[in-house]
Amino acid sequence: MGDTVRKTLVLTGASRGIGHATVKRFSRDGWRVITCSRQSFAENCPWPAGPEDHIKIDLSDPEDVGSAVAEIRHRLETEGGRLDALVNNAGISPKTDDGKRMNSLETPMHVWRDVFQVNFFAPIMLARGLFRELETAKGSVVNVTSIVGSRVHPFAGTAYATSKAALASLTREMAADFGPHGIRVNAIAPGEIETAILSPGTDKIVENIPLRRLGTTAEVAETIFFLCSSASSYVTGSEIHINGGQHV
Repeated sequence: MGDTVRKTLVLTGASRGIGHATVKRFSRDGWRVITCSRQSFAENCPWPAGPEDHIKIDLSDPEDVGSAVAEIRHRLETEGGRLDALVNNAGISPKTDDGKRMNSLETPMHVWRDVFQVNFFAPIMLARGLFRELETAKGSVVNVTSIVGSRVHPFAGTAYATSKAALASLTREMAADFGPHGIRVNAIAPGEIETAILSPGTDKIVENIPLRRLGTTAEVAETIFFLCSSASSYVTGSEIHINGGQHV
């Protein structure tokens, strides 16, 4: 990146799938990536900067989120106290014991609370906790929602779907509130993305997707990168569908 200031991304849910692809995309462009996930940094991961830029965090625990914010702010001091991008990618979608979706009649209330803490409350806690650093860099926030936030899905449970719908609404509210401070806030809503674990029956859904294929994690990461770059400098409050036309 020559003499330019190195940009920094904080990314949750970095250990696999979309998160892992996002790490690779931003790293390829010279960004520093501070990763956050429930797991410790994997020793077999080829990413060389990983161990010193990884934070183990349990997003279901509000106190742990608060501690992580303090640790992230401390680490950002080496970058002049600036944060160029926050990507809230982590999410949980609990299933029944036999692997089926949890509907609105049967989902235990403690599951609702856990899902909303991780999928909805943690993103705003992190964004508020890192507000000054984002403001300093005139940074960008990207919330990862889902196609299930706007329709009933055969695999996604009710708590997950409604938490993503709430996150989409929160994205618009944040865009209005953070915008005057120079911070852009957008969301991406992935559809059927090819990952290591796909639910049985996904092939039937693909038959009705206009592009007739699954999306790739690299394609999602590319859109995230766009929303965190100067190419999208006048884009805020948007939710970009990444689903091959599944939403139409």
